[in-house]
Amino acid sequence: QVQLVESGGGLVQAGGSLRLSCAASGRTFSSYAMGWFRQAPGKEREFVAAINWNGGTTYYSDYVKGRFTIARDNTKNTVYLQMNSLKPDGTAVYYCAAGSITIATPRAYDYWGQGTQVTVSS
Repeated sequence: QVQLVESGGGLVQAGGSLRLSCAASGRTFSSYAMGWFRQAPGKEREFVAAINWNGGTTYYSDYVKGRFTIARDNTKNTVYLQMNSLKPDGTAVYYCAAGSITIATPRAYDYWGQGTQVTVSS
């Protein structure tokens, strides 16, 4: 079992940057693929980025490609999401998730954090 805790959210102006962190408990963190998703009010949860167990493979949604970077440090049981050039429509609750497959589909992930709010002002 894995427990996930996100941090690093907050209020930022459009064009600014934030770095989200997701700390995982448990000894098996390095065996999981990790994903970041977001959910805006009234909208479905959508894929942002994913990374495989050793960081060698990453995937991004077209919307964030070139602006966001996902990375992980298995020695710290932590996955990161560096978000640059933020836009107002990026306002959402951001969730990290752990699963066995590096994939964009939310239902493929087994464990989820509680989320961290990101608000981008115009």
